[in-house]
Amino acid sequence: MDGGSEAKLLSVDQRDEAPDDLPDYLVKTYSWAYLRPSSLLIFDNPLVVGAILWGNIWRLMRAACDEFRPGQRILQAASVYGSLSATLAETVGSDGQLEVIDIAPLQVDHTRRKLAGYPQASVRVADAARPGGGRYDGICCFFLLHEIPDAYKHAVVDGLLDSAAPGAKVVFVDYHRPLPLHPLRPVMQGVFRWLEPYAEGLLCREIRDFAAERDAFTWRKETFFGGLYQKVVAQRKM
Repeated sequence: MDGGSEAKLLSVDQRDEAPDDLPDYLVKTYSWAYLRPSSLLIFDNPLVVGAILWGNIWRLMRAACDEFRPGQRILQAASVYGSLSATLAETVGSDGQLEVIDIAPLQVDHTRRKLAGYPQASVRVADAARPGGGRYDGICCFFLLHEIPDAYKHAVVDGLLDSAAPGAKVVFVDYHRPLPLHPLRPVMQGVFRWLEPYAEGLLCREIRDFAAERDAFTWRKETFFGGLYQKVVAQRKM
């Protein structure tokens, strides 16, 4: 896709869906990554995504998608560079439904184009703290929490948990504090300090600690790559 076509952004009916203002934290901290048409050309590349996650992107995507099954109605809580959305659409299959939401209209338009070949998938503008759409059989939150301030982490975790039907899983995949002797620990400390200023709140707390009604769910956690990444699954009790 060329930069000129991306710059056109949304059609009139799609623009009407967009919120009046994007959050200050997003505009000030992540415009370079998510809010410019050129960002799509730079970052939505398998090699770039793989490098950012030190070659772990496929393993982490599989870990997330393995929690879901064909025929389910799944919510993806934010647009993601790479092939996660397509993989989720393939996971639920033609009898299922995937809804992807994002607060940035540019990302919504881009993801719609990426999923054009999947009739079971839809994309809309929405805030993950207030996703709408009723209750889902499963929810995937992939590398979103480390990018939002702690107060908003509470709101997003609660908003996603509230959207889970009885027995549904809410799957969080994100950064985690690496082991003390991890060879990449100094590098990631620099990344978190300069590029991911909201990550520290996630590294020093458990994801369930951000949930107001954590006792309504069972929780399990798995870490990857020397503790640098985590998968946390919250399953609503029946």
